Amino acid sequence: MGADLVELMDAQEHRGADSTGFAIYGVPRDAGYVVRAMGFDRTAMGRDLDDFLAILREHGSDFIDDPSWDAGGSRHYSVRMTITDPDDLARWTHDADQICERLEVQSVGRSLEIIKDTGGAYAVADKHGVRDMAGTHGLGHARLATESDVRPNASHPFWARPFPDVAIVHNGQITDYYTWRDKLERKGYRFLTYNDSELIAVWISDRMREGLDLETALRRSIREIDGVFTYMIGMPGRIGWAKDRFAMKPLVAVERHGEMAAATEEQAVRRIYDDDDIEVINHDGPALHGIWAIGNREERAA
Repeated sequence: MGADLVELMDAQEHRGADSTGFAIYGVPRDAGYVVRAMGFDRTAMGRDLDDFLAILREHGSDFIDDPSWDAGGSRHYSVRMTITDPDDLARWTHDADQICERLEVQSVGRSLEIIKDTGGAYAVADKHGVRDMAGTHGLGHARLATESDVRPNASHPFWARPFPDVAIVHNGQITDYYTWRDKLERKGYRFLTYNDSELIAVWISDRMREGLDLETALRRSIREIDGVFTYMIGMPGRIGWAKDRFAMKPLVAVERHGEMAAATEEQAVRRIYDDDDIEVINHDGPALHGIWAIGNREERAA
């Protein structure tokens, strides 16, 4: 899974990628969570992890294994931790975010791991060992920042804080971003960036928490969120996707031999499936949505 995602992202790097990220769904744990986090001062890593552990223990959790981190030479660092279940995941996330200016949680999940950094696909993959990561499905993003910072933690994919195992990638712009952000913050959600992709992930997760199924939440997002967008949202066992009412942002897919790949550009999926006779599906209409289910390709689309 990791190797294929790296090739998909490298194929789209010509779009001007200043950062690259991956969300990979591995074999789910029966208990405990995998936490991916980013620290911003490598020289203070020891203090950061001590403070993080203290917050964990306040919520009835602890490390399962010793944390591991990248061996890069950058000032920022990425760390992987496995933890026991906190008493309340949302409350723990809230308190862990109190030190987010030093150590920011990037993802929490039974199976989800988000890895992202500045640089192209190969550079990020080499630094973080992405090619060796196995999984059932995943998301990737090669980003050219247009309206927000070029920072490693501002790149895609985004975790739907504080919902475990939910990640998103998005191409486009949400024009009523601040309206929706205010509504969600009033419900207690916290956003660590001003990237509109982060908002969509929480928007969908909040609707599902209120009782909607994924298909209905996708359909309502097209009707209720203003802007031009195509997004894919990952969850255990499936990836949902939606396109706005104007169909401004492309999406293509290939399904073959029980596997599939999707991307913004046809040449990217052909990097994975290079046979001349492959059929590339162009999801080119307005207000489309669908769900790719693991082991049951296109669950539904409209």
